[in-house]
Amino acid sequence: MTKIVVFDSGLGSLSVIKPIQKRINAEIIYFADQKNYPYGTKTIPQLDKIIKSTILKLQEKFNPDIIVVGSNTPSLLLDIEKKDKIIGVFPPLKEAVSRTRSGKIGILATKIVVENKIFDKYIRKNVPARIHVAKINATPLVDLVESGKFISQKQTSRNIIKKIINPYLEDKIDVLTLSSTHLPFLVPMLKELFPGITFLDPADTVAQHISKILKHKTEKSRLKIYASGDVETFQRQLIKIGIKNKVNSL
Repeated sequence: MTKIVVFDSGLGSLSVIKPIQKRINAEIIYFADQKNYPYGTKTIPQLDKIIKSTILKLQEKFNPDIIVVGSNTPSLLLDIEKKDKIIGVFPPLKEAVSRTRSGKIGILATKIVVENKIFDKYIRKNVPARIHVAKINATPLVDLVESGKFISQKQTSRNIIKKIINPYLEDKIDVLTLSSTHLPFLVPMLKELFPGITFLDPADTVAQHISKILKHKTEKSRLKIYASGDVETFQRQLIKIGIKNKVNSL
């Protein structure tokens, strides 16, 4: 059976699973590297060491056909797209450019990404100079998802979301990329608060990429979840957001 491993430091990249399952049936293994949560606060040397070690461990344990580094932060800062059979998750900037009418787009990403010169280079490579780009620190929104507060404390979550995004509305931004895999969990709330903005999920691009590589379909699809660190706490976090799969220790 075709085997795909998706990993992140938390539960965020579970948002990548459904788009993949829509395009290809496979055994999907999700690994939450809780021991190293969050990736978004690590230095580049720390990230490089963590990601290389994790990929090696996952290759040895599962021998997958593809590994998806399900976090925008290491994907961008470590240039994951150049690694064989390993797919990163990147902001869908070209789609954002094609869909903006105002010529102004925003990128919701972690603090370490928005403050890094590597990210500036990525933007220049993928966005024409005529398009205005706002880099928005969305780390507090990532925390809303990882903690489950976006479900248990809805009004507080709405207030935090508005506090982060409202300052950019004066710039007439009409497209925002969800450049952290945690953020798609907030889409219903985001659309409710900002009906005039188009929100783009990078998971769709990842699923398209995988379907091109794995052109055949297998008989059935299934999901197994593993975690490092405090597995019991992670299990409770998943239950909060309606995911009842058993979490195995790795």
